[in-house]
Amino acid sequence: MKTIYLTNANIYTGITILKNSTLIIKDGKIDNVLSPKRFDKDKIPADAIVYNLEGKTISPGFIDTHIHGIGGVGTEDASAEAVLEMSLKLAEFGVTGFCPTLYPQEPEQFIKTIKEVTKAIGKEKGAKIHGLHLEGPFISPKKLGVQRKESISEVDIDLMKRLYDAADGNIALMTVAPELENMRELAHYCIKKGIILSAGHTDGTYEDILDGMHAGILHSTHLFNAMSGLHHRDPGVVGGILIHSQMTSEIIPDGFHVNPALINLLRKNKPMSNIVMVTDALRPTQQTEGTLIANGEEVYLNDKIFMRKEDDVIAGSSLLMIKGVQNLIEWGVGTHDAIRMASTNPARVINLQKKTGSLLPGLDADIVVFDKDFKVNMTIINGNIVKEYKD
Repeated sequence: MKTIYLTNANIYTGITILKNSTLIIKDGKIDNVLSPKRFDKDKIPADAIVYNLEGKTISPGFIDTHIHGIGGVGTEDASAEAVLEMSLKLAEFGVTGFCPTLYPQEPEQFIKTIKEVTKAIGKEKGAKIHGLHLEGPFISPKKLGVQRKESISEVDIDLMKRLYDAADGNIALMTVAPELENMRELAHYCIKKGIILSAGHTDGTYEDILDGMHAGILHSTHLFNAMSGLHHRDPGVVGGILIHSQMTSEIIPDGFHVNPALINLLRKNKPMSNIVMVTDALRPTQQTEGTLIANGEEVYLNDKIFMRKEDDVIAGSSLLMIKGVQNLIEWGVGTHDAIRMASTNPARVINLQKKTGSLLPGLDADIVVFDKDFKVNMTIINGNIVKEYKD
């Protein structure tokens, strides 16, 4: 593997910003990040691959911890091939890692789907799979969104063990409703297995979210969406997440799921490191032909979101991570903070900060290059050029 030099770029490392600087990749890892003062072009090896990026942005690769599909394929296809195709398509848009997100299904079908999706792990040629995200089944029937009532379940530890075994232990995240009976027992099991529990699809009270936090539920799924809202006599789940800054939070910055003003409110209530951008993108995102299907139902694209054709209910987002970064910057979030929300922060939430999510020597060379118009010019994963540089 030849050494790669990315020169003359603005580098957002996840820690700081280096203007007109150089990043060096060697043996699949970040070897060095050099300011103009420390870079000597005469020391570039004769056989190195050199890209002059002419002032473009280098960022840690984006990590989408909540995504159902893209380009007409998704986790609901229940096949390793579909997830591997997702991996390739995501790399085209600067995503270097993702958590394939599964809707809950009736137990036997859910177990089958988990087994099939898990088969893709380790075979990716694009974005890396950082474990599965199970969006249920232990969620509230009162906050289903477009999920099916027959697919959710009361807390069932035996079922949880079967789900974990079906994934060969590869569950990174799980969305749960903290108010459900026996949730503390489930939380203890999941925490011992290294599963990050995320409060979502919940109708809980403020006391319920506090109980969940005490049990170790310290992340939250698409904040403001599918959860009990803020009320002056009961702050609800939304209030609890805003009040307690240690809770980390997903946010969908597509301009529809959350009003931009609420993102600014969130920034005032939480450290920037505790806000995680996700797309929650559905299977037909970027699909250019054929019938648009999401979670087994026909949908249509209405501007930024998909609507269920049968009843015009919101089905989900069509957001891309690069577009989310652009939106946040246009709404007043600084470029470095927007990039951290898309890369550094999700890596930390799923405990990958010692491997990826920042551009520091020794970490995996997971990198995206984009221009001032937020066009992804290049994607590098584990030091391999997955999307070749295009000016």
